[in-house]
Amino acid sequence: MAHLRTYAYEKHGVWNKDNYHYVSAIRVGDRIECSGQGGWDPNTGVILKDLNEQIDLAFANVDRCLKDAGGKGWSQVFRVNSYHIPLSDEAQEAMVRNFRKYMPVPHALWTCVEVTRLGGGPDMRIEIEVSAHDPEGAAEAASEASA
Repeated sequence: MAHLRTYAYEKHGVWNKDNYHYVSAIRVGDRIECSGQGGWDPNTGVILKDLNEQIDLAFANVDRCLKDAGGKGWSQVFRVNSYHIPLSDEAQEAMVRNFRKYMPVPHALWTCVEVTRLGGGPDMRIEIEVSAHDPEGAAEAASEASA
């Protein structure tokens, strides 16, 4: 699948790639697909305990992931899947608060699910995966790949 370009943002993204054998994002033409991002410190990988802080960091990590893949960030997101332990009112309020911050004008689909466990370990309570449309970045990525 040579037409797919993979990305792993520095520090924790590269650590995940090296240790868990997956990447932070893949560009498929004019789309960027991001792996689930959690509420971990992007430098150390430490997962914060507070739910609101985890959700805030997960949103920031999604933004980091998209920009690392050549995108502009949340403004290009059209689909969000969020996985929660538990799916509480507090979690949904934190998600909506961050949607308003990162996407002031509503423009993305959202699927929100409660799960029993996430891959980051027992402290991980949120995981957010997104799909973004980036036609401008696609042209630049294609020219970089052919260079």
